[in-house]
Amino acid sequence: MTRLSPRNALRRAAGLLAAAGLLAVVPLAGAAAPARADEPPVFTLGGPAETGLQPYRAGGGPKPSGLGITVTAPSGEEGTGFAGRFTLTFDLSGVAGVADVAIDGAASGTETSDGGASGGGTAPDCEVTGAKAVCVGTGVRPGTHPAAALVVTAAAGGERGDSGTITVTGEAEGAAFTPFTARVTVGGPDLVMEELPFRTELVPGDRQQAPITFANRGAGDAEGVLLTLRYTRGLDIPQRYSNCRYSEDDPGPSGVGRTTALCTVEGAFEAGEAYTLAAPLTIEATERAYRDTFLYRIEEAGPPRPAPAAFERGDGAVLKAVPVTGPQNRAAGRTADPTPHDNQREADFRTENTADFAAYGDRVSGARGATVTADVGFRNVGPAWIGHLRSGEDVAVVDFTVPRGASVVAKPDRCRAVTAAGEDREDQRSPAPRYLCPTSPAVQDGEGLDLPFALRIEEVLIGAEGEVTVRAPSARNPALPFDPAPANNTARLVLNADDDGDGGPSTPPTSDPGPDVSPSGAPATSAPGGGAAGASGGSDSGTGSGHGGGLASTGSDALTVAGAAAVALTAGLALVAAARRRTGRHS
Repeated sequence: MTRLSPRNALRRAAGLLAAAGLLAVVPLAGAAAPARADEPPVFTLGGPAETGLQPYRAGGGPKPSGLGITVTAPSGEEGTGFAGRFTLTFDLSGVAGVADVAIDGAASGTETSDGGASGGGTAPDCEVTGAKAVCVGTGVRPGTHPAAALVVTAAAGGERGDSGTITVTGEAEGAAFTPFTARVTVGGPDLVMEELPFRTELVPGDRQQAPITFANRGAGDAEGVLLTLRYTRGLDIPQRYSNCRYSEDDPGPSGVGRTTALCTVEGAFEAGEAYTLAAPLTIEATERAYRDTFLYRIEEAGPPRPAPAAFERGDGAVLKAVPVTGPQNRAAGRTADPTPHDNQREADFRTENTADFAAYGDRVSGARGATVTADVGFRNVGPAWIGHLRSGEDVAVVDFTVPRGASVVAKPDRCRAVTAAGEDREDQRSPAPRYLCPTSPAVQDGEGLDLPFALRIEEVLIGAEGEVTVRAPSARNPALPFDPAPANNTARLVLNADDDGDGGPSTPPTSDPGPDVSPSGAPATSAPGGGAAGASGGSDSGTGSGHGGGLASTGSDALTVAGAAAVALTAGLALVAAARRRTGRHS
């Protein structure tokens, strides 16, 4: 019968799993299906399709394997998550006599490798009773997130080749879950990725080879492997192999511009042997590189599955892996470790580069009592994209001082009212003299933040000016360390100008962000006092964008992949674009 291990044993096993955040980086059984407005959201449960177990050793005790269960909710325009209560049920009867299972509740809040908090909402509370485990939680954010961390060990008396399944189902009022089944086998392969000695301090244009090498340290052969490559916007791998499928995140509001490659490599990969690519990959730091990451992961391919719809097959040569010969073959003689954290490696790169954040203001006019819309914000003129994916911190903040003679009657939801001195203000509904509008943890090259404010003209003061500044989030250290041109970090908003003087750019600065950057709308506004005529309508989730680009985030940008596999890294913020820039608003 499946049993729940003591809590202290589970803690030790969890340490081997290198935190729940890494458990999320597993192939998924499918992608969350988008829901129409008149249909309940459909969430997809996933995880590794197959997990190998180290055989039980009498006197030595079992060695644990990690099995991370994930939940994927539609992101972007397809969904906004789920705030209700849900229940996950684990049927463990299929592994009775084969494996013992312990469930560490769910994601513990540990940061994932993308910097976002693990889990889609409140960490579920789990309980194991006999051959069934039940986890109850609240809230599922858009994207892919850890749902539960299972610790699986071979049962005493089991033999090599013993196999069984664990089935996970979910239910919630107002939502549906697609089930997931994971197979565990005693004596299966244990693939381990070797760490590459990359140069991590780069300049744009630098190239280096990546001779990816992995070993099978398990008790059985692997029939085919799946190599997953994932790299952020500033990196590129020029090769496009025909046995790989590629997908790119939307570089705008719904993603941070990552590329993911899923490469199925055929062959028998024997236990005790090491393998390397027949020809090394090439990693290039592009002209927009700044702080970038590269993830490379190996796992058994498993049975063929339908190809992910969002992925396109490469048109180049076939990617192959060959045995490592001679003294470089280090797999034999090393202690087997079936935990999944060694299936992948990550490298962080720092590229000497800059990004010019240019603020823009506006010039609007109106009679006393009229409401006008002023569009302010900034653009990242490039060349680099800027992302704080590890920490999840905002890249910058737009600091807007309201001009005399006007009051704010509607503002973007992401903006927070403060005092004239920039101090916190409890009242967020009535007009304030100053507003702080944070960015997301990533700002793409060619994009920025567009902030439509609805202003009521209280008094006609010719040429009254407000200030728009893009700066670092800390007012004590406002300089942007990556920005080589701080002079254009500030612009002006001018009301009722009496001449053609420059009140700061009235349109966002432009750049050539490349063919893969698509425009998006401006963030919606919300009226501090319940709305006002002349303000843009709609709603905003707190991460608006517009005027040809938006802000990307980790948060909820985690990639959902169906079929062969996928890597779910980060939980990111949901980014929604709305309310187009109004035309003909200037006099």
